[in-house]
Amino acid sequence: MTHPRGLTIRRFATAVQAARALARRVARDVRANPSLVLGLPTGRTPVLFYAELARLYGEGAVDFRRAVTFNLDEFVGMAADDSRSYRAFMDRHLFSHVNLHPRRIHFLNGLEPDSASECRRYERQIARAGGIDLLILGLGVNGHIGFNEPGAALVADTHKTVLTRATRRANAGLFGGHLREVPGYAVSMGMATILRARHIVLLATGRNKATAVRRLLQERITTRVPASFLQLHPSVEVWVDQTAAAKLSDVAD
Repeated sequence: MTHPRGLTIRRFATAVQAARALARRVARDVRANPSLVLGLPTGRTPVLFYAELARLYGEGAVDFRRAVTFNLDEFVGMAADDSRSYRAFMDRHLFSHVNLHPRRIHFLNGLEPDSASECRRYERQIARAGGIDLLILGLGVNGHIGFNEPGAALVADTHKTVLTRATRRANAGLFGGHLREVPGYAVSMGMATILRARHIVLLATGRNKATAVRRLLQERITTRVPASFLQLHPSVEVWVDQTAAAKLSDVAD
């Protein structure tokens, strides 16, 4: 089965090679458009990518002063300065290592009691920034992107969502390995928010992502695999290492 038009697959031997190539890609895009609007993920997969971006910045290969960022999601009930929050994760792995201007970093507020209002505010901020130019995505083992979880239906815009046990288990490392301490809710960009980005690169590495990669690329579009909706986008690149590509069959890159 061939992949949909507009969707490109790039294969790399290792996760390190993929991370380095993606960092070079982002640095090149920022050099071409210093005011680039980036959408950014959290999780284990992008850690190497952020380390490479920080290294390129340290070498003078990229300047983020005018760039703008929007992160995909945040836990509900989690303060930005809590070490377990996604904002703190980004500070540790990227923001504290590069020269992004604090006013150009945008994040959902997990402590806002009116989540619906907070989500509307975030959508307005994205619109005021002119939309997202390049959105980097990770991929959950259950096929989620952002915190858009598998289900009977998906929510279009930024919204509050219930986290599945699989997703909470995947995030337990931030909480000392204690599943019960992982929040049950998050706020996340919705599928339509994601699909409005001009260009998307999804990075998936590791054998545990192989089934999700196959379902994203080679099965029908379904709300049970939220990432499969990327098949509808005109400019998506799926970057995989050998192990994440292990279950693909006869896909022409």
